[in-house]
Amino acid sequence: MSKVLVIDQRKRPLDPVHPAQARQLLRSKKAAIYRQFPFTLILKESRTGTPVLPLRLKIDPGAKVTGIGLVNDSSALVVFVAELKHRGFAIRDALTSRRQLRRGRRARKTRYRQPRFLNRTRPEGWLAPSLQSRVDNIETWVKKLRQFAPIEAISQELVRFDMQLMRNPDIQGNEYMQGTLQGFETREFLLEKWNRQCAYCDVKDVPFQIEHIFPKARGGSNSITNLTLSCEKCNIKKGVKDIKDFLKKDPSRLEKILKQAKRPLADAAAVNTTRFALLNVLKSTGLPVETGSGGLTKFNRSQQNIPKSHWADAAAVGKSTPELIVKGVKPLLIAANGHGSRQSCRTDKFGFPNRHVPRDKIHFGFQTGDIVRAVVTSGKKIGSYVGKVAIRSSGSFNISTKNGLVQGISHKFCLRIHAKDGYSYAY
Repeated sequence: MSKVLVIDQRKRPLDPVHPAQARQLLRSKKAAIYRQFPFTLILKESRTGTPVLPLRLKIDPGAKVTGIGLVNDSSALVVFVAELKHRGFAIRDALTSRRQLRRGRRARKTRYRQPRFLNRTRPEGWLAPSLQSRVDNIETWVKKLRQFAPIEAISQELVRFDMQLMRNPDIQGNEYMQGTLQGFETREFLLEKWNRQCAYCDVKDVPFQIEHIFPKARGGSNSITNLTLSCEKCNIKKGVKDIKDFLKKDPSRLEKILKQAKRPLADAAAVNTTRFALLNVLKSTGLPVETGSGGLTKFNRSQQNIPKSHWADAAAVGKSTPELIVKGVKPLLIAANGHGSRQSCRTDKFGFPNRHVPRDKIHFGFQTGDIVRAVVTSGKKIGSYVGKVAIRSSGSFNISTKNGLVQGISHKFCLRIHAKDGYSYAY
């Protein structure tokens, strides 16, 4: 069961409480709603000497979605989970569009000017804006959650695959890598590398076997560059044949497999670019930071029969993972939307201005993106509406609810329940 976060009168985080206890606190007027997302209560009294159980913040970074979880290590209870959707690809597309427009204009208007694309240097540790946004999103939510929960430690999935261990099984002792964990590290890497399909017949959604491209019986090694995935049928059919003999009637597939097998591990390392930048950000909090690999995460989750999801992966990050209690946990779905556009006028598809954008962002105390509750007591639209508001200077607002867009709601009926913060929320 997801818990409700609680802070005292002086805004110090306390132990999260059960939703029923939160309702009781609200009914007895001992607490008030401090924040809607994540739902947080503030007590109307100070709890100076109250003992607080420390929580561990767990993070599973991803290119599109990052999993976040709060776990009580002593009770193994998963207190809060969330899935944070990044806008890195939207930023990349916007920057690509801008670059194309500027290059085209420079070529047209200043054709004799010296090129400038090769006269730039990057400071050490620089990340592309699309990558930096992912780090910034996670940093923002680490800071938010630390305000509302007693977080004393952090766990992060640092790398999807422990590539060094796969290359050299003896790096931390042969017994470690020859155990169950080795299979999870290697299998997870191969699933990503070979697109979760059989290398010989392209079949998907069947149990796969790890197969030696050049058979061990003929001197092939256990190196990750000599391994692929195959279905049981193809594995039996190939046996100990040399791959060149097995695929002599399909030279294009043979060439593709050999090329893919030798693909350097730098491709996987590129995925990890933001993870080390994020690690430095997490260390700057002053809290102890535990790291783990993707193979270990999958091993922990599979051992406890927890269905795969971003938040479940986050809860299973690291060696510190206990026997998790996840019954009734419901993730908060967070999407990074940014804070709008700086354009002073909108343009048509050809780039010509077609309408003006007002300079004022706030009208009647609201701005576009606020989450409001509107209780309409008269007119054609009598009812209660909750959702994001789009404001007008006239005071006639539009509200995007779960059931669709409601237009023409007066600002007099609206009450802001969550100020715009660059994110959208759902359960």
